[in-house]
Order: sequence, then structure tokens, then C-alpha cells
Amino acid sequence: MPQTSRIPREPVGFSGYITNTNAYQLAESPANYTRWGWTPAESAQWAGFAAQFAPLYAKYSDKKGSRTTNITEQVHQVIANCIAYDQQHHLLDRIAASPTSNNTDFTTFNIKRGTPLAKTTKTRPNVPLAEQCFPTLRALGGGDIAVGCRTSHDSGRACKAAGADSVKVYFKVGDPAPAHAADGTQTETFPKATFTMHCGAANAGKKLYLFAQWYNSRQPDLAGPVGAMQTILIS
Repeated sequence: MPQTSRIPREPVGFSGYITNTNAYQLAESPANYTRWGWTPAESAQWAGFAAQFAPLYAKYSDKKGSRTTNITEQVHQVIANCIAYDQQHHLLDRIAASPTSNNTDFTTFNIKRGTPLAKTTKTRPNVPLAEQCFPTLRALGGGDIAVGCRTSHDSGRACKAAGADSVKVYFKVGDPAPAHAADGTQTETFPKATFTMHCGAANAGKKLYLFAQWYNSRQPDLAGPVGAMQTILIS
């Protein structure tokens, strides 16, 4: 399916695009366009769009002088004709699919898909998060506790560890204190390194016990180590 968004619709963007791509398709010997399977007629038509557009765009750029409604319409018509021609002849799709295409071809023609060369290979991490989560707790009143998580005790602004998309907390309100993170606790996951625990005003005077770990919600098995228990009096 043609990727017509590769060709800018606005005159300013199209001007640079058609000028650069036309010069590029004609460059080298033999010309670059032959590598993609374009015919001489198709190459000539692409050059024709560049030749038609240049004088029109010069007039269009003179807002207080030669730009008129008619010039504006002609400018947009050349753009529309170029896009339609690409849709009919699949010129850019053929660049994308050609085994002889390279990254310079893709960059010049604004092609982001079509061949393995144009794609970025994404790999899923398979190593557990190594950094420990260090939460700091601050009572806000009304049963709320502000939590800020860092990658070390002395790091500055709260922020998530690399590879983590959230913080998972294990918590318990009220005594006795849990012996470990899974000892009678509840769990909740927060997408940011700073968040508020709503413990409820009715729990004022009780203690909040909290453990935290860096977490990857898409790959839970790669969660980081659970940190030491933190305690605060709810107010």
C-alpha cells in the first residue's frame, strides 16, 4: 500500500523534497533511479514535477508581490499530481522494496518502512533489573503518604531506573510489621517514580510498612530486587 505521507503536502516542505529527490534520482552513473527499477519515462516525469514546481514556488514565496490565488492553486496542483503519480506507479514503494536500496535512499525519500534496512530492529530485554529501589516517605495528612523513589540513597530527583516502566510496592497498614514483602501485604503498581499512597484518614495513628521494587509491567519476570522495608506514621 503506498505511503503517500512520505511526500510533504505543504509547499515549503514539498519544495525541498522534490528538489532534493530529483537531484538524487539523477545522480551517479548509471543514475540512481535505475537501481530501483524506475523507467526513463518515470524518471523524466519526476524531473518534470521539479521543473514545474520551481518557478511557481518562487512566485508563491513572494507573499506581498506575485503570490495570487491562481499561483497558490497551481502550486498545490503540482503537489497533488506528484502524489497521484506516485500512487499510480508506486515509485517510492519500489524504492522501499528494492534489494539495491540503501539508507541514503530511504532518508532522501523519507521512507521509513519497506525493507529491513529501513527498519529498526527491536529486541526485548532478557536481563532482570539490577538496581534496587529506594523509596522515601512523607506524611501529607488526611491519610495520604507521598512516596518518591530513587536508584540510590543519595541520588537527587526521584526517577525510574533504566528499563523500568513503573514501581511496584508491597504495603501493610497497621501492626504487626511484616517479616518480608510477601508477609500479609497488599500490592500496587505506579507508573511514575513519585506518587501518593491513599491510606485513608481512618488509619491516622497507624504505621504504614512499605517495600518497593523497580518493575517492568510488560515483563514482570525482569522486576528488580525488593528494597528494604520503610516505615512511617500515618497522619
